[in-house]
Amino acid sequence: MNGKFLKPYNPQETEGQIYKLWEESGFFNPDKLPERHKEPFSIVLPPPNVTGVLHLGSALMIAIEDMMMRFERMRGKKTLWIPGTDHASIATETKFLKEKKISRSDYSREEFVGMVNEYALENQEAIIKQIKAIGASLDWSRQAFTLDKERSRAVEEAFMRMDKAGLIYKGEKIVNWDPKGQTVISDDEIVHQEEKTKFYYLKYGPFTIATARPETKFGDKYVVMHPTDVRYKDYSHGQKLKVEWINGPITATVIKDDAIDMEFGTGVMTITPWHSQIDFDIAERHKLDKEQIIDKYGKLLPIAGEFAGMKISEARAKIIEKLKDKGLLIKEEAYAHNVATAERTGGIIEPQIMNQWFVDVNKPIKYRGNKSLKELMLEPIAEKKIKIIPEHFEKTYFHWIHNLRDWCISRQIWYGHKIPIEGETDTLDTWFSSALWTFSTLGWPEETEDLEAYYPTSVLETGYDILFFWIARMILMSQFLLGTIPFRTVYLHGLVRDEKNRKISKSLGNNIDPLDVIRNFGADALRMGLIIGTSPGNDSKVSMEKFKAYKYFSNKIWNIARFVLSKESGGEIDAKLKEEFDALAKNITEDMENYRFYLAAEKIYAYIWHRFADTILEESKKKPELNATLYYLLENSLKLLHPFMPFITEEIWREFKKDNILMIEKWPTP
Repeated sequence: MNGKFLKPYNPQETEGQIYKLWEESGFFNPDKLPERHKEPFSIVLPPPNVTGVLHLGSALMIAIEDMMMRFERMRGKKTLWIPGTDHASIATETKFLKEKKISRSDYSREEFVGMVNEYALENQEAIIKQIKAIGASLDWSRQAFTLDKERSRAVEEAFMRMDKAGLIYKGEKIVNWDPKGQTVISDDEIVHQEEKTKFYYLKYGPFTIATARPETKFGDKYVVMHPTDVRYKDYSHGQKLKVEWINGPITATVIKDDAIDMEFGTGVMTITPWHSQIDFDIAERHKLDKEQIIDKYGKLLPIAGEFAGMKISEARAKIIEKLKDKGLLIKEEAYAHNVATAERTGGIIEPQIMNQWFVDVNKPIKYRGNKSLKELMLEPIAEKKIKIIPEHFEKTYFHWIHNLRDWCISRQIWYGHKIPIEGETDTLDTWFSSALWTFSTLGWPEETEDLEAYYPTSVLETGYDILFFWIARMILMSQFLLGTIPFRTVYLHGLVRDEKNRKISKSLGNNIDPLDVIRNFGADALRMGLIIGTSPGNDSKVSMEKFKAYKYFSNKIWNIARFVLSKESGGEIDAKLKEEFDALAKNITEDMENYRFYLAAEKIYAYIWHRFADTILEESKKKPELNATLYYLLENSLKLLHPFMPFITEEIWREFKKDNILMIEKWPTP
């Protein structure tokens, strides 16, 4: 036995050397695996944004995916796990501008993009170091970046094919406008923040309407009610009424529409089609006028009369004062509601009708059986070609797709993929390039050996919060461009929360840096602390105390190995103890195959600590004939534990298997 077992296990001294051993072995690359590895198993890493360091949610994702890869590699699969990062256009450009305290208008577009890209690649380098520190067995020879040459080629090809199929158009629709960032943003880049404000009841001719946004009401000339609402049966659709309003008398038109909630407020409302998606939809159905009230900087336009040029925050109280003076304010109430803000800039989102680029999700596609993109997105889930774990998220998926609107793909920023149309200055929504990720990383649009061997990929593992924003769009792109699914299984993990069940965030001061955990307790402790207690689709709680507990477990494993390896290994293996262990191995294998990773981890933990250490080792002190059994149990326990705690298991393996690498040993199969 090596003298190193005389000292306590030190992950800080060990993990870097072990990772270097794995990299130098070449076995992260499926092409260099031994001959027995035949059946392909592939995952593409959901690319972290190049905006900074990884958080605990990213660490959980990496731990789960690496666990899957190590399990399947030991089972003889030809495993490919592709690494990469996302340029994350808006997030990266915004963070760069904040950190450098500059304005992009001070530079040419080419200069600015070059500076941001250099910043992004520096961040990428730091992220790769973090991913490696967690123990990820990724094939670094196939590393990708959503803005590199190969992925840019894929983006241009995808855009060209969609355009050729008549799916891309430019038109005026309502979008999420960020007045602070001066760009359109997607729904997933919106953060809803609770705001305590007032709810105003206003007199609008014979009606009472209610609003939290009186500053949008200057152009309201349509009053809408449900066709079956008996309170308003005396009013007919299209009827004209003279009403006194904010800046004088106007002619209002009655509109009857099923979208009205009769239970909300007074059951009647005026609409502002330019600044509300619901109101826009009503206006579209009835071919009504739409008038802009607020400009793209969040200031009121001349339609607001004396309030023109004012910011919304400044104008609201003054508008209410005028309504009150005119006798049009009936009452006001305290009101709490969620306000949409831009995640990156903090700007309050102002829905605006704008001329933007869109992907048509309802148009039939000839060479895809006249199915629309929406139908192509629904089909593989409905027909169980793709399995979602946990299954109840299928309902969420169907709900989103059934209510899917045309996808706005244009952004008014510089960093990112420029829309490949002559004279166009906008860039593409970052989800456009990441939607190609499962196959652009395998060499598409070229017909590569990787694409043929590993596509569709085996599993897509990510957080449930981007089920629609990313997963659905990957299905859309794969179905349209390749005529097949992008992955066979979707495994969704939940959010990581603190011990008080609060979402971990910098603003709450409860953020835990994965690297701090690794420095204090080791990567194996981080992985076990994240995996145990984390069932698919459910949020999980973590704390530094939890990670510390698995550092103790590392020490326990080390001490077990020290004890066993101090013994002679000869003799017979106890049949009953072998049978018991083999049953455990079978049970854990079934858990792993059925994505019950947290249960598998709990079972091997419980066996090693309570059965192996507390009982069998103690019995062996009186029964030297158990030595061979101890070696059998140690060897196979290390194999079962390896996907969860790869560093310490590999380190112990080196001590009694010398030149062999545990990472490619055969999984225990009774």
